[in-house]
Amino acid sequence: MNKHFRRAVAPLAAAALGLTLLSGTDAAAGPADWTAAWAASPQRASEGFTSNWAETGFSHQSVRQTVRVTESGDRVRIRLSNAYGSSPLHITRATIARAGEGAAVQKGSLRHLSFGGKRSAVIPAHGQAGADAAEPRGGAAGSVTVTLYLAGTTGPATFHAQGFAHSYRAEGDHAADVSGRAFDEHTASWYYLAGVDVEGEGGARDGGGVALFGDSITDGFGSTHGANRRYPDALADRIDRPVINAGIGGNLVLNDSAWYGDRGTARFTRDVLDQPGVTTAVVLEGLNDIGFYEAQKAGYERPTFWPAPKVSAPELIAGYRALIRQAHERGVQVVGATLLPLGGSDHYGAHAARISDEVNTWIRTSGEFDAVVDFDRALADPADPERIAARYDSGDALHPNDAGYARMAEEVAEVL
Repeated sequence: MNKHFRRAVAPLAAAALGLTLLSGTDAAAGPADWTAAWAASPQRASEGFTSNWAETGFSHQSVRQTVRVTESGDRVRIRLSNAYGSSPLHITRATIARAGEGAAVQKGSLRHLSFGGKRSAVIPAHGQAGADAAEPRGGAAGSVTVTLYLAGTTGPATFHAQGFAHSYRAEGDHAADVSGRAFDEHTASWYYLAGVDVEGEGGARDGGGVALFGDSITDGFGSTHGANRRYPDALADRIDRPVINAGIGGNLVLNDSAWYGDRGTARFTRDVLDQPGVTTAVVLEGLNDIGFYEAQKAGYERPTFWPAPKVSAPELIAGYRALIRQAHERGVQVVGATLLPLGGSDHYGAHAARISDEVNTWIRTSGEFDAVVDFDRALADPADPERIAARYDSGDALHPNDAGYARMAEEVAEVL
């Protein structure tokens, strides 16, 4: 790999709105070196495959979310997104704490968060904001719990559909509760929470952060719910660098989707390059671009499979080149990942097989990525290379299981 580069994070919100500017400097503490330790790519409200609260939003309720941070630090800040909101989002109160069991938090660790020195914040429609730095007792490490109290009615919520972990809801203001008893509802999505950054001891390691960019395979579909065994989690266990997950299940490189987020070439800057401290991106995306066409042709009538144009290898390669160009303009190195075997899945067919082979050959041989990781060969069944090996298959011939994600992490760790 070439030498990594560092850069300052761009401002996220206007001071006139009472929101914290996320920059390389904290006015109260002098120069700061923030590192993204957890992230979730925002999506517009939609039904999703499992029930969620995104379309109805929240009204006089508290939402509690626990996330695993992949870097420790003395100070922590959260980032909130109203990217797909049609009206201002009123945050009445927000807290952060060390995670306990279920919806509970560790006693003595809870801290109230402020936004520009105020306990509340208003995030404009299509905007985002960061809380002021906080110092949780014991620092930020392991899993942290963020609770938002939303006294008003939010309308449809900006969210991340596939969290593969419980988020909790309670009626009324329970942001400061240590117990989780009031939080008697849960879903598997994240709401408004887009990032957790750390700063201080351990918060800015040499080499910088790694962002894993992709679709449901990066997002963690097929991994054990609530166990943090997604491929980004497995990588964080193997390398001494912060790792963030910039996957969106169903995402496409070339086309926007009402359910599966903005196209990869459009969201790459927001979800990877604007993340503080990120110096390396691993790109694994394209199976949906070629697979949705096959699924529709085979008679799968899910509305989620639209758009489903017949994508060529040159078109997909042009998308990868756009990602590489965006990254290099910001001094970020790009690892290209070959597409996993998809034989036997609902994404498979003659066209998908041919395009995936052509694309994977280009990824391996073009020299346009700074490094290459070959998931296609690492996870293939030796007896049938078109299919994912049974020991790595979650059961749908498309998504890996926990062992498959661990194998992917091993491959990435070798090239970083």
